[in-house]
Amino acid sequence: MSSRPVVQVCPNGARSRAEHPRLPVSPAELAVAARESVAAGAEDVHLHPKDRDGADALVAPYVAAVLSAVRAAVPGIPVGVTTGAWTEPDPERRAATVRGWTVLPDHASVNWHEDGADLVADALLERGVGVEAGLFSGTDAVRRFLAWPSAHRVLRVLAEVTDTDPDTAPAAAAALLAGLRGMDRSVPILLHGEDGSAWPVLRLAVAEGLSVRVGLEDVLHLPDGTRAPGNAELVREARDFVARSG
Repeated sequence: MSSRPVVQVCPNGARSRAEHPRLPVSPAELAVAARESVAAGAEDVHLHPKDRDGADALVAPYVAAVLSAVRAAVPGIPVGVTTGAWTEPDPERRAATVRGWTVLPDHASVNWHEDGADLVADALLERGVGVEAGLFSGTDAVRRFLAWPSAHRVLRVLAEVTDTDPDTAPAAAAALLAGLRGMDRSVPILLHGEDGSAWPVLRLAVAEGLSVRVGLEDVLHLPDGTRAPGNAELVREARDFVARSG
């Protein structure tokens, strides 16, 4: 596992501004969100580049624009992007898109329940981009990932709890972590939930000494149930919880 857990911010995800009025979409907005989040304690950024219509996009110009803007705002902070299948359903085309990037992220997430995840991950490794292996609970992602010959080469595992019920999500998280017992123990794990499970799973991750992530991609509300003003406030809550937990 990682020698020191990190707090990652996920400022936008596949959401739209209809879900939150301060969701950052443009490169300039994501740069501001990243700067504010890093000031609040985030140490890593995971974002979704958007096209002019606000849809997730992986083609080179959009990736280059957002990476350049965010890196200028938070120099020295690792910045990653998604490679979700919704951006390009054909895995061979998605891998080709990765090979065509003109500006490279520090890392990129690959969802292993999606067909062709190995093709996309191999393309990232060929280009020297760190792979975040997205393993969703309730899927066969762990089996697929552990069967991949390069599983030991990933930057980290993103253990993603898709159960949004705050009462049952911790059990789903525990089951997901149990499935990773056969993994190379040098591979760091970042555990996170979404919506109703985001804060309970974050607490579990902290208790387990794992990295965490938070942001408007995962949750729109603060732990007390009030609507989050933005990403920085979510990061600040997560960082304060980590500090209180020692």
